[in-house]
Amino acid sequence: MVSTQQELSKIYHRRFVRTAAYRNRVWQVLTRNFFNQWIQSTATVLDLGCGYGEFINNIPAQRKLAMDLNPDAPKHLDPKVEFLHQDCSAPWPLAENSLDVVFTSNFFEHLPNTECLNRTLAQALRCLKPGGRLIAIGPNIKYLHGEYWDFYDHHVYLTETSLGEALEIAGYEIEVITPRFLPFTMVAAPEYPMFFVRLYLALPKLWWVRGRQFLLVARKPGD
Repeated sequence: MVSTQQELSKIYHRRFVRTAAYRNRVWQVLTRNFFNQWIQSTATVLDLGCGYGEFINNIPAQRKLAMDLNPDAPKHLDPKVEFLHQDCSAPWPLAENSLDVVFTSNFFEHLPNTECLNRTLAQALRCLKPGGRLIAIGPNIKYLHGEYWDFYDHHVYLTETSLGEALEIAGYEIEVITPRFLPFTMVAAPEYPMFFVRLYLALPKLWWVRGRQFLLVARKPGD
């Protein structure tokens, strides 16, 4: 991986510490009002590139796992979350067909190259149960220009079409492909009342005005 663990710790701290409370409130709304439609309370869920755990801490699930290279990540995770400290493109220490959902947000673009992405998708597919899902959101370079490169650790540029192609090549079946979903970033952005967040999710027409991140839901073939 390009960034060392020490660099990751500094990057995460600089970007996320000041807005941690707000980000957590936003993810409480996102998990309860949107992403729970694909995740049963009995599910085993892995948060890939978990960051400070805003998703995995808030999603209701029976078993929760989180993977990241940042050594500081466990400090922010709920004690019930199992942390996997490793490179996501290396073999995962999980059994085949053991996960119901792999979720990832704003992570794939930080991988050093598409070969690492391919290996990561293969590991996720191996560990998902037949019928299990990979849910991915991330910046859509199709609707971004210079802003995409405001984060110096962005390496892989993706659109909903290119990631969808990568997923199908890897063996997934695409269920949902949404070019515009969430706004680009919460870093140095206004902090809105949670009522606005709920309203935004309820009105997909707004996504086409403000959304510059894609949403893909892909399924492992099987039951």
